[in-house]
Amino acid sequence: MSKITDLRGLFLHGLKDLYYAEKQSKKTLSDMADKATHADLKSLLKEHGSSSDTHLKRLDKVFELIGEQAEGVRCEAMDGILKESKHLMEEVEDAETRDAAIVFSAQAIDHYEITRYGSLATFAERLGLEEASELLGETLGEEEETDERLTRLAEDTLNKKAV
Repeated sequence: MSKITDLRGLFLHGLKDLYYAEKQSKKTLSDMADKATHADLKSLLKEHGSSSDTHLKRLDKVFELIGEQAEGVRCEAMDGILKESKHLMEEVEDAETRDAAIVFSAQAIDHYEITRYGSLATFAERLGLEEASELLGETLGEEEETDERLTRLAEDTLNKKAV
């Protein structure tokens, strides 16, 4: 990796990081949906996994807007989150507790993506890349909505069943 010397370089690195993270998290979200027992959780995870395709298309467009090749760069943070998520799904035996663990893990993925989309949207705006900022902000809103839906499902149903 070359040295990052300005905000544009940091923006490009963040895009590549997020591109990788979206691709990697999609598979884990699918695995989570397969292991989930609660119907609403399964549905939400499948929906979230398929939204990754839309998110990747937006990232492709942002790369295009800045004249760069769409590509990912290994994201050790997301790799760690996904490794922990897989470990939890294997370790938790009780189905209700596993559903709570799946939400716990899915939100870790979402929170990482929320921080990245938020920062990148702000960077794009600062760099005068209004369309890129709007695309990233749109995905940010969707990630925040998914996080809220996961929270409601956990608080209203799943955590109670896991007790």
